[in-house]
Amino acid sequence: MDGSLQETRKDGSLKQSNQPVYSAPVILESPKTPGAEDVISICKLLEEHKGDDVVALDLRKLNLWTDFFIISTVSSNAHLQGLQRHVKEYAGEQGFNVQRQTRREGNAVNNNSHGFTDGASFAGGGWNLIDMGTVVIHLMTIQSREFYELEALWSSAERVYPVNN
Repeated sequence: MDGSLQETRKDGSLKQSNQPVYSAPVILESPKTPGAEDVISICKLLEEHKGDDVVALDLRKLNLWTDFFIISTVSSNAHLQGLQRHVKEYAGEQGFNVQRQTRREGNAVNNNSHGFTDGASFAGGGWNLIDMGTVVIHLMTIQSREFYELEALWSSAERVYPVNN
């Protein structure tokens, strides 16, 4: 090729040109992300569906990869899956983007089209993570919560839920 560019005319014929043809950049609408007020709504949603000891931590001053953690204790795997379903429905209603989650067992990877793990979890079934970018939700059994101690790990974070009076 001689370095020239071809341009298609309206009549379908080709026109040779030495000038590059530029098109306007495509601007994609960024997905809606949960904010501080949504964190409170998600916490209340978890409590309405029997999530126990629900806590939200503001991590904005401590890291760059997420703004909030929400942590809730679940009573069983079925309870975990139910809470996950309710959060998924809320996220869909609000237009939030949920990051694709994967679980590795040997060489298998469990991906699905809607971005949730559907019961895939860490710590042998005791911990499920839902990543909405600015908010990461941890659904944990009491054993996993006591073992991993996320609140202690992020003890310098401000608690935004429950609100202390």
